[in-house]
Amino acid sequence: MPVPVYGTFSQEALDREYSPSSLSPGFRDVLRRQARYSARIRSVLPCETDVAYGPDPCERLDFFPAPGVAGGSRGRVPVHVFVHGGHWQESSKEESAYAALAVTRAGASFVALGYGLAPVFSMEQMVAQVARALCWVREHARELGSRPDAVYASGSSAGAHLIAAALSSAPAVPGVQRPEVAGVCLMSGVYDLRPVRLSYVNRAVGLDDAAVLAYSPVEHLPLRTPRVILARGDRETGEYARQHQEFADALNRCGRRRVRDLVVAGRDHFALPGDLCVPGTALGAAVLDQMGLG
Repeated sequence: MPVPVYGTFSQEALDREYSPSSLSPGFRDVLRRQARYSARIRSVLPCETDVAYGPDPCERLDFFPAPGVAGGSRGRVPVHVFVHGGHWQESSKEESAYAALAVTRAGASFVALGYGLAPVFSMEQMVAQVARALCWVREHARELGSRPDAVYASGSSAGAHLIAAALSSAPAVPGVQRPEVAGVCLMSGVYDLRPVRLSYVNRAVGLDDAAVLAYSPVEHLPLRTPRVILARGDRETGEYARQHQEFADALNRCGRRRVRDLVVAGRDHFALPGDLCVPGTALGAAVLDQMGLG
């Protein structure tokens, strides 16, 4: 009989729980479509690429202004920062611009955020980079046609975790400020890193006990934002569903009354981010409403 390594999970079972592709047989097609659409959007929308928000070459962002912002004829509009997923070790900002068209059409500017990936970069460095980027966007909000109190962020999977960790109440990484944002949308995230450390994912990420405690957002609440959308598809593994529900419960217990809990029918781990700011979808409507664009 297999020996449990976490709760009642054997190693094989735990690895499967933290493999969202196990419930998404067409996930590679979804990722390819998102990458192709991101490339197409870059060819048709105004975009300022590879803007430095920090000293490392990977600390770059791509900025898609809302209509009118580039020419200075528009008022102060929201800016929405998207942090991609990929188990902290895959994907890029270049593949993560697929929401830019929906966001800019709705009247907000869009930022696709790049950051360093494991195993080259540690969890501490990744969290610090996302925190640094959010601080940079706030500090430069007026230059971007926005204002500091109209910066929003969303992330999928590892991106959701990194945003939550950057906005948590844990002590800041030395030399990096703690950011604050007007609202976040966290999609299909992991908020307790203990089982991740015991899974195959940790071969690249390299978490130890100290990192698990420091960068598990559920241990460091409240988040530094007044509005939270917590979303997942209804086609997630049991562990992703558990992480979602336990984080929602913890946020509600710590007094964050503006927590919107979404379980979206017909969506899985990979398809859900495609609804970001798309009118007529449950996730799109929630994010637009959060930014005051509903």
